[in-house]
Amino acid sequence: MPLHGNLRDFSTTQLLNLINLAGKTGTLAIFDGINTNEKDAQGKVKQVPGTERSRVAFKAGKLIAAQLGQQDGNLVSVLNKAGKLTDDQARIIRERAKNTSDKALALLLINANYVSQRDIVASVQQHTLDVVYNLLTWGEGPFRFEDNVLPSNDRIMVPIDLENVIIEGARRIREIEQLTSHLPNLDMALKFPENPREKFKGIHLSVEEWRVVSFVNPRNTIRQIAKANNMSEIEIRRIVYGLEQAGLVEIVAPPGARPETREGASGSQVQTRAPNVEKSVVERIINRLRSPGG
Repeated sequence: MPLHGNLRDFSTTQLLNLINLAGKTGTLAIFDGINTNEKDAQGKVKQVPGTERSRVAFKAGKLIAAQLGQQDGNLVSVLNKAGKLTDDQARIIRERAKNTSDKALALLLINANYVSQRDIVASVQQHTLDVVYNLLTWGEGPFRFEDNVLPSNDRIMVPIDLENVIIEGARRIREIEQLTSHLPNLDMALKFPENPREKFKGIHLSVEEWRVVSFVNPRNTIRQIAKANNMSEIEIRRIVYGLEQAGLVEIVAPPGARPETREGASGSQVQTRAPNVEKSVVERIINRLRSPGG
């Protein structure tokens, strides 16, 4: 019989501890909770599973794969996010290798000198960890653990010890609490300070940071920037905090901002538009800084 419950009663950290100590093999699925009209013994509204939010696989108590429901975790996407493939390279490879498994594609990419075996292992491992560190912060949602259910053999799986994941996860949760306290509202926007070229001179940014910088514009909310770059709230907060502390961006209210920016007075979701890219400023900065004489 599968293990099931709700994260508000049995946290993700506790689940990982149980899976680790018991040396379990199987897959943990976490779902959006749909409220019912019933209450449990503690007086909380009962929830039934809705859309799957995440799927995490384990083998003999080790973490081997993780996937967020709304994100594509295939090898090309993982390598692209890790900066091992450019956007153009990723697009071309997707078109030419539509029906190729991740394992077969990995061999092709290594033989073509696109990436090394070490690049692939490190990127897949980091992707898995990023997903798990994200879901460690979730405080609610139905879950179900299915014994001996594993991903397809076509996917690349890198075993990771859960003890280190749990310790690092606890540290990150403390960091997230600090980031959330510093930037509680993702419906704020970003702008460049005066003399942005001087601020950026000599600064080395990651691929993810450059992507965020390319959307810096008071008309774009931080939430929209995160969505455009397929980033979690944790990732965007961490990047914005770093850019702000370096004096590269300033947090401002977007034009016409209202107190209730996530939901209207009726509680209906506000439509999210695609953010604008401030090419006139950003591209000049990036091109100058990346040129040999920049």
